[in-house]
Amino acid sequence: MAEWWAEVITIGNEVVSGRTVNTNASTIARRLTSLGFTVRRITAVRDELDEIASAFRESFSRRAKVIISSGGLGPTYDDKTAEGLAIATGLPLELNGRALQMIAYKYNKIGAPLTEERKKMAYMPRGADPIPNEVGIAPGIYLVFNGVEILATPGVPREMEDVLERFVRSYMRTRPDVKYLEESFVVAGVMESALAPYVKEAVKRFDLYVKTHPKGLEVSNPLLEVQVAGGSRDEEELKRRITECVEFLKRKALELGGVVKG
Repeated sequence: MAEWWAEVITIGNEVVSGRTVNTNASTIARRLTSLGFTVRRITAVRDELDEIASAFRESFSRRAKVIISSGGLGPTYDDKTAEGLAIATGLPLELNGRALQMIAYKYNKIGAPLTEERKKMAYMPRGADPIPNEVGIAPGIYLVFNGVEILATPGVPREMEDVLERFVRSYMRTRPDVKYLEESFVVAGVMESALAPYVKEAVKRFDLYVKTHPKGLEVSNPLLEVQVAGGSRDEEELKRRITECVEFLKRKALELGGVVKG
């Protein structure tokens, strides 16, 4: 399985110091595992250029096929992931026109000026593609370097999850030679926080990637898309686990007074 190794890098002083629990790393690792990757290493580093560049270089040296990072894409002085990735790859850091358009559009919608600090989020290594961030402002950074697929996501968990899922569904080229299956359904009338304990239980019980995507307001109009996915060389066994997991979650949603669609 060495050819399907993946690595996760978390960037942020708050993670390394222990002030913030590193839930992003576990979410990313679980998603990669669901696709059939073996996550070889999870690394956490401070918001320092040499540390960030070193983390990426070390992942390159271990021949990871996919590297996903979280954190350090914001507008402040200590958001240094884009620059660190540029140093690690030897590519110049440039203002990405498409990223700038995405950022300018969002600030224009709320009547906020496009300051230099905000433009900073549009700087990426040459050749990178910006991945839309529908939850926040900073786009993700997608780069293929020497055959390695690299994704840098924002550090805010919901933003990370949005960019990560968009990457998996629309950009990712490297896929392990396993059968990948995914099923989803919609639940109305159940808050995400109410279903959350059962999602956690389902992940442990069925060894699958399970994610809820809110489509409505948490309190006044809760509407959730529930996604269940996994990868395995045994297609029949995978189908069984996914079916059982979906049935378990639908049952719990109904017990909570929800309406299941699909």
